[in-house]
Amino acid sequence: MRSLAHVYSSTGSPSLREAIFGGSQWPRKLNVVADSLTLLVDAPSLFYRALFSTPDSIRTPEGAPINAAHGFFRMLARLVQDHDPDFIGCAADASWRPSWRVELIESYKDFRAAPGSAQEAAEERLANQVPILYGLLEMCGLPVIGHQDYEAEDVIGALAHRAPGRVAIFSGDRDLFQLVRDPDIAVVYPIRGVSQVDVVDEAYIEKRYGIPGRAYRDFAVLRGDPSDGLPGVKGIGEKLAASLVARYGDLETIIREAEGGGRNPSLGKVKRQVDYVRRAARVVTIATDLPLEPVDLSRPRNLPRAEIVAAAKRFGLEGPVTALLDALS
Repeated sequence: MRSLAHVYSSTGSPSLREAIFGGSQWPRKLNVVADSLTLLVDAPSLFYRALFSTPDSIRTPEGAPINAAHGFFRMLARLVQDHDPDFIGCAADASWRPSWRVELIESYKDFRAAPGSAQEAAEERLANQVPILYGLLEMCGLPVIGHQDYEAEDVIGALAHRAPGRVAIFSGDRDLFQLVRDPDIAVVYPIRGVSQVDVVDEAYIEKRYGIPGRAYRDFAVLRGDPSDGLPGVKGIGEKLAASLVARYGDLETIIREAEGGGRNPSLGKVKRQVDYVRRAARVVTIATDLPLEPVDLSRPRNLPRAEIVAAAKRFGLEGPVTALLDALS
């Protein structure tokens, strides 16, 4: 989100290593970088989840709200403890509604930008918390990474494609399902907090949506997403979108068949709105080629604990930040 961008350029669920690597045959900690695990956290997704799940009664010593930051650190500590990553990075929204996406489709997230929207109300509640949150993350040796006029999902896409070994993406944003690549990239999708999650791999996508495991983007373009102001192709809902993708394999083939006069009635709907489809594909596609500056995501272990805890105490965050430090060490 623009105003909050302070960044540099089921309970008992199995651990992420077990889910991705196939259980106990993999050691808990690997020494070979190629077999490492990188945890990429969608920071806005996590702090919004924390904002609405952590009581407003949690305040700084001066009485200011700090519940989102409090919940964020607690949940991040749980993620690190449960999944034991070798590398960790937090991605931020330099813009939650990038101008280039709006130029392609004007309705992109337009209702969220409206005066009096739930988004605006949440931003007001977060305005003083996010700078504190990001500052303490940096003190903990956890980079917060953004890129001008791009969303956290784009930063995650770029980092995921650069990472060594396996990658786990924590986010409640299903757009990130398009990055799933067995066995290298999975999405940890929250069901209840961070203690109950679905590990989204290609098999999950195939079973849940009835499409090829790497075709989520094409499916999402056709179906649309009202929560993001993307209407989809008129007359094509989730079932028709899935059937088209399952039959033709990918969006370009669907467009080619539609423009070639294919007899499937659904192709006619695509043909009539092919300009929208092409623009929506650019909006929905995560930018994996951002020119991010090199950043060290190595898991920090030897940190100035007393200094960090003292800084956290000023904001009433001593407990959750200590929990994160314990998990990291």
